[in-house]
Amino acid sequence: MREIEAAAITETVARLAVESTHFLPEDVEGAIRDARETERSPLGVQIIDEILENAEIARERMLPLCQDTGTSVVHVELGQDVHVSGGYLIDAINAGIEQGYGEGYLRKSIVENPFGARTNTGTNAPGVIHTEIVPGEELHIGFMPKGGGCENMSRYQNFLPGDGREAVVDFVCETVDLSGGNPCPPLIIGVGVGGTAEKAMTIAKHSLFRKVGERNPDPEVAGLEGELLEAVNALGVGPQAVGGSTTALDVFVETYPTHIAALPVAVNIQCHSARTKHAVL
Repeated sequence: MREIEAAAITETVARLAVESTHFLPEDVEGAIRDARETERSPLGVQIIDEILENAEIARERMLPLCQDTGTSVVHVELGQDVHVSGGYLIDAINAGIEQGYGEGYLRKSIVENPFGARTNTGTNAPGVIHTEIVPGEELHIGFMPKGGGCENMSRYQNFLPGDGREAVVDFVCETVDLSGGNPCPPLIIGVGVGGTAEKAMTIAKHSLFRKVGERNPDPEVAGLEGELLEAVNALGVGPQAVGGSTTALDVFVETYPTHIAALPVAVNIQCHSARTKHAVL
């Protein structure tokens, strides 16, 4: 049994909060640079240049990539041979969110009583925390400051099993088309197929922690990812919805076994400021 101090978790989450909001991941920036070379719209190229310039300014001046520093989504894989000492895991994570958003002077966007007074918590906590028990004695923490504009474009639908693959493709394309410029394309799109309603939404969100270009290990699912990416980019939405050939940088699909009477499909969209950071304790 390996012990990990709650204080170390808090410190790590605080660091990830600051780093993820300031530094665009290398794989995302690389994909945007590649997209510039293939984008057919001159205005689309101009938008991409501005996105890249923004990333450079954020990196050099230590400024947030976007004023919306998001909901703190934290994906935790806790090794079953790990014991968290000195505090409760969830409290340690939320303390890290509060510390990171405070010390980093990041915008706090979380409100209590969502259909009532909507009073800002003043800390950006609590985060949306997903925990998974896995083999081993390590603690993996994935941090995603999820912007409101793209998160608001999430959709779920339960299709009939006979609707099959075509229904998935049509639903994803419809979701992107209806979203327009709200999620700030070019996008990274997470798709969850199977399980139940909450499982489909969860695996769609978790897929967004993948690196651009990383394919699902199942050949059939990987083929669907490629088909979806091609179909979405054929919509012509383009960078920031000005029109063009680059609507999405990638599409990630995760699947889970489901009931014989169901075909759940969830879509979770990430904006071009696809901010994620990962640490292992």
